[in-house]
Amino acid sequence: MKTTNLLKASVFGAMAAGLLAFAPAASAADIGACLVTKTDSNPFFVKMKEGATAKAAELGVNLKAYAGKVDGDNEGQVAAIETCIADGVKGILLTPSDTKAIVPVVQKARAAGILVIALDTPLEPITEADMTFATDNKQAGILIGKWAAATLGDKAKDAVIGFLDINPKQVTVDVLRDQGMMEGFGIDVKDPNKIGDEDDPRIAGHDYTDGSEEGGLKAMENLLQVNPNINVIHTINEPAAAGAYQALKAVGKENDVLIVSVDGGCPGVRNVADGIIGATSQQYPLLMASMGIEAIKKFAETGEKPAATEGKDFFDTGVTLITDKPAPGVDSIDTKAGLEKCWG
Repeated sequence: MKTTNLLKASVFGAMAAGLLAFAPAASAADIGACLVTKTDSNPFFVKMKEGATAKAAELGVNLKAYAGKVDGDNEGQVAAIETCIADGVKGILLTPSDTKAIVPVVQKARAAGILVIALDTPLEPITEADMTFATDNKQAGILIGKWAAATLGDKAKDAVIGFLDINPKQVTVDVLRDQGMMEGFGIDVKDPNKIGDEDDPRIAGHDYTDGSEEGGLKAMENLLQVNPNINVIHTINEPAAAGAYQALKAVGKENDVLIVSVDGGCPGVRNVADGIIGATSQQYPLLMASMGIEAIKKFAETGEKPAATEGKDFFDTGVTLITDKPAPGVDSIDTKAGLEKCWG
């Protein structure tokens, strides 16, 4: 991935290129924590930082927050974690850009006695973090897949489907949402842990977005070159969905393609209300982050680590389908309710 210098220890000055740090007054307990997200531009991670910052201030935890330049900036995240280890923090909250490549530095942090909690995106394997607080990302995909299939009805058997993923690295969250959407739509996913081995003729292709609006636009343009008859698009997140819509609108196809996505942020829910996105699965990043700060404080004070949801290998923070066009057999809420809940 791209080399970056955006993540430097705050002791060298908050003016270091790309550094994002928040440091309230240290508490009496002097509990240090870090939040390391994929980017600082995606509204999902902005909300995650807000949740962590607010809870840290409430509990007297000394929080520093870091982010990569783009989704996929593993080097930047490694540098951030190294800084957090050197600072002697009690816990790290991490949304990994590369779920495999980040593992060695996570192991180093845990060996130093630091609690590491993955947020939103599980590590590979998931057990490399002390715990994961996340949406059930496969279920998020299943919900939008079921909705798309039910909305199309008999036309689902002749659908032409494009997938706008994150990047070629097959990051866990990408695989789970992608494969979940296929399962919900009724596609044989072959290996559920791998994108791209499916042989269903309805799949037009995959392209990559880096989880951004610009990336979504370019990827949608690429897929339309492959097959201009695409009528269903799955996007990894709502910024990518917004970009895909712009590409479709530019060629007069915005009303001919059903877009489904995952995030449920307030801008994305408004895009559902405006008809840009047909349905989205809503996550709760503020909850993930605030629970993560609570877990770090508890660990610092008692040594106790958080437990997984019963029957799962992570703590499930919930998911809800948002659409103004409910489909039979698929539970959902409308955008008015979605806006009341967006990213709580």
